[in-house]
Amino acid sequence: MYLKRVDGPRQVTLPDGSVITRADLPAADTSRWVASRKAIVVKAVIFGLISQKEALERYALSEEEFALWRSAVERHGEQGLKVTAIQKYRQL
Repeated sequence: MYLKRVDGPRQVTLPDGSVITRADLPAADTSRWVASRKAIVVKAVIFGLISQKEALERYALSEEEFALWRSAVERHGEQGLKVTAIQKYRQL
């Protein structure tokens, strides 16, 4: 078995002890963004698995969109990314 050469780590350990690997990231052509997929991308960037620039390019995200995802995760966790909960967590 051959491993593809990548810049940066292949996996990172989160503070809760769970591990995220590059294989856990959503596919680059993902079009349906559920909360769990958004959260895994945000966690991968926060904990250094991939750079923010790489995430923006890979998933065709704007800086503003990613910043909204990140602030929602930091404030409310994965629940803050759910579309059905936007009204509950939106700041006025």
